[in-house]
Amino acid sequence: RGGACAHSGGKMASTAAGKQRIPKVAKVKNKAPAEVQITAEQLLREAKERELELLPPPPQQKITDVEELNDYKLRKRKTFEDNIRKNRTVISNWIKYAQWEESLKEIQRARSIYERALDVDYRNVTLWLKYAEMEMKNRQVNHARNIWDRAITTLPRVNQFWYKYTYMEEMLGNVAGSRQVFERWMEWQPEEQAWHSYINFELRYKEVDRARSIYERYILSRALAALVLVHPEVKNWIKYARFEEKHSYFAHARKVYERAVEFFGEEHMDEHLYVAFAKFEENQKEFERVRVIYKYALDRIPKQDAQNLFKNYTIFEKKFGDRRGIEDIIVSKRRFQYEEEVKANPHNYDAWFDYLRLVESDTDADTVREVYERAIANVPPIQEKRHWKRYIYLWINYALYEELEAKASKRTRQVYQACLELLPHKKFTFAKMWLLYAQFEIRQKNLPLARRALGTSIGKCPKNKLFKGYIELELQLREFDRCRKLYEKFLEFAPENCTSWIKFAELETILGDIDRARAIYELAIGQPRLDMPEVLWKSYIDFEIEQEEYEKTRNLYRRLLQRTQHVKVWISLAQFELSAGQGERLQRCRQIYEEANKAMRSCEEKEERVMLLESWRSFEEEFGTDATKERIDKLMPEKIKKRRKLQAEDGSDAGWEEYYDYIFPEDTANQPNLKLLAMAKLWKKQQQESEAAAMDPDKDIDESQT
Repeated sequence: RGGACAHSGGKMASTAAGKQRIPKVAKVKNKAPAEVQITAEQLLREAKERELELLPPPPQQKITDVEELNDYKLRKRKTFEDNIRKNRTVISNWIKYAQWEESLKEIQRARSIYERALDVDYRNVTLWLKYAEMEMKNRQVNHARNIWDRAITTLPRVNQFWYKYTYMEEMLGNVAGSRQVFERWMEWQPEEQAWHSYINFELRYKEVDRARSIYERYILSRALAALVLVHPEVKNWIKYARFEEKHSYFAHARKVYERAVEFFGEEHMDEHLYVAFAKFEENQKEFERVRVIYKYALDRIPKQDAQNLFKNYTIFEKKFGDRRGIEDIIVSKRRFQYEEEVKANPHNYDAWFDYLRLVESDTDADTVREVYERAIANVPPIQEKRHWKRYIYLWINYALYEELEAKASKRTRQVYQACLELLPHKKFTFAKMWLLYAQFEIRQKNLPLARRALGTSIGKCPKNKLFKGYIELELQLREFDRCRKLYEKFLEFAPENCTSWIKFAELETILGDIDRARAIYELAIGQPRLDMPEVLWKSYIDFEIEQEEYEKTRNLYRRLLQRTQHVKVWISLAQFELSAGQGERLQRCRQIYEEANKAMRSCEEKEERVMLLESWRSFEEEFGTDATKERIDKLMPEKIKKRRKLQAEDGSDAGWEEYYDYIFPEDTANQPNLKLLAMAKLWKKQQQESEAAAMDPDKDIDESQT
């Protein structure tokens, strides 16, 4: 029974255990994220705040006897050795081990540990430093020297070893030993700071000659390196020169600067060297030498690299120079700015003008010519006149400079001729250039060349301005036959030019040939196309009035009225009759106004007709009788306001506009509709008056009593 019970009990237990091994998986119905999210950062922060991971410090152990101390040392050394054995390359374990041994005054053991560590990694700088510091701290000077010697032999490019070695020897008072270490260091051609440390070391012991020799070796070594690197270091020479200046060896300092200038030459010029050299000479009161240095550098250093040089030169001239020197440096600076502008855009002719104006103010003729040649070499790329308008003034200014400033007439002629050859005369020309050339030849008393130039210009590219200039020239020379020929050519070229016809006729009038002048006017008004016919007719009429040919003047007016019925022509004719007539002048003038009024009835421009009537009324008010004045008043129109419909460009309605119109009494009498309209207006007015009287009878009684 017991076995059976046990068996049954075991079976039940196994069944129960089997049931427990199958956990039920919980089904999550709501898979949406919770409103408050917990991050890993938050968990760590809470753990830190609650100090869940802080372990209590180990209990302090008090050592009471030697045996316990030895046991402690054994356990500690075993721990360090285990750490080293686990990872030999972790140098911090070695250093901690050695420092622990040092704290126990076990120097030999510490040395042994450092030596074992150096066998593992002899390139570790920290290891060497800690090793040497331990020896120096324990006043083991020879051991420290030995370590430093080994360090600088093994790693000669680690400057920290050299600095600490030399410092240690100097602190021990071993100046010779420190100098020997410096010499060993300099054999390795270290960086700049190492040389200066050596120099400062010698200066601390007043060894100026030794410091100078070190400077010499230093700049020579850097010079050899510069030849390889192609980047010479100017600052080393400057420091050497300042060293000499500081110790009052001014001749040596000047020699250093001169050697530096000679060494760098013109290929590797640096503005800092020349600024330092100039300041040195300025301190020595050698102002002329300073000026020469600045000018030498400014002439050879590219302008974009000489900004500081310009600045210092300007300051120097302001302090020690005169007005001329200050102006020179300002001009140089502006010249550099203009050079940059014309380099950026060679076709910026305004920049060339400014540059040339600056150069002409204070420069020799050769330099000015060079700049002019550079400027005129930038020919506009497009043969269109608008692109040449600014460019042509470069040639004009060049020629004027050669003539007025340089007094070189031969070069002036060459400039004009070169410019005229350059211009594309088949497409366009510049009349001013031809005229300036001709005027120059006249000033040189070379009249045939001037005439040849103007004749060539008219043959190649005839223009109104060229003809006018040539004619004016011949007029000044009193060559009237040549003027006649030129006018004939001019009118063949431009027969529509009314001004030319008038000038030609005026010339003949001045010369007293009235018939030729009249014939010219007749030819002119007979041209089929004229640019200003009204001016020509007026000039012809004025000409006949001056000659007191009144009948011919009247005929001219009639011929003109056959061509145009303009109101000003009628008014002018009436005024002519008023001024030119004798006894019947008023009657003639009034007849002209009558005739003009009849002719203007068919004119669509009512304002012109009103203008005529106004002129007529002014005449009658001055010369007329009461009857004539009353008659002209009856002819004056009535001004009324009207409305008309406007249309847009697309034909849609654009609204209404008001305008003023004139109704002439003569037109009203001839048009029955207008007469009927006037009668309707009169009837309406009478109706309004009768209605007003019927509505207010008392007013009529009062008025009758009154």
